[in-house]
Amino acid sequence: MAALPVSIEFFPPKTPEGAEKLRAVRQQLYGLKPQFCSVTYGAGGSTQQGTFDTVGAILAEGVDAASHFSCIGATKATVREELATLKAMGVKRLVALRGDLPSGYGSGGEFHYASDLVAFIREETGHDFHIEVAAYPEIHPQAKSPEADLKAYVEKVNAGADSAITQYFYSSDAYARFVDEAARLGADVPVVPGIMPITGSTQLLRFSDACGAEIPRWIRLRLQAYGDDTASIKAFGLDVVTGLCERLRAVGAPALHFYSMNQSVATLEIARRLQLL
Repeated sequence: MAALPVSIEFFPPKTPEGAEKLRAVRQQLYGLKPQFCSVTYGAGGSTQQGTFDTVGAILAEGVDAASHFSCIGATKATVREELATLKAMGVKRLVALRGDLPSGYGSGGEFHYASDLVAFIREETGHDFHIEVAAYPEIHPQAKSPEADLKAYVEKVNAGADSAITQYFYSSDAYARFVDEAARLGADVPVVPGIMPITGSTQLLRFSDACGAEIPRWIRLRLQAYGDDTASIKAFGLDVVTGLCERLRAVGAPALHFYSMNQSVATLEIARRLQLL
């Protein structure tokens, strides 16, 4: 089978030690020749400087970098200023998101939906940026209905998105169905599946419950049965996620986007098994 292009997501480190560790992790993952590396953005832009610093470091290492860019609570003036900063840095990709407000904040700002942000970026900058948007094969946890969620996605594409990256999932059927349903509504941009390696149990289950990602019952029960046996959890996780990627490749996924969690070992091993290295 043909090798798939990959991209990799990082989050901005909070300490100098974390930054040094992430630098080493990036060098290891660059062996995959990623199309780009994306960097996340905290609620309400709370990690903005860290995000921009990490994006700048990746660019300086000769790799394309995509900044996450959230709009909730933002004004047109602040977005315009941040776009100018990123453009001056040499950023050519954005992951445009609605984002979350920090707790305790109202719902202020001039943008209500990610589609508003996408439209504004296109209006302000033309095609200076390749715009990625989020997709939810298993339905956004705050969506009123599956139909409403699909409609919101189509609106983001129609506003000018170039491609989409999905929330992570472990059902290739959910991905294939989402792509088909979106295409039927005219949203036929590439949809890149987000891949979350399984390296532990407690954090994955807690995080998945919070963000609405479905852990199939058979996976959940196996993880719980392993208890504190981290070696078995990691071995099982590698098998599960490699198999998922193989099925995604078979149904025509255009690329794979790895949520690295600022670690390299699991992503590199999955890539090796998929003969991407």
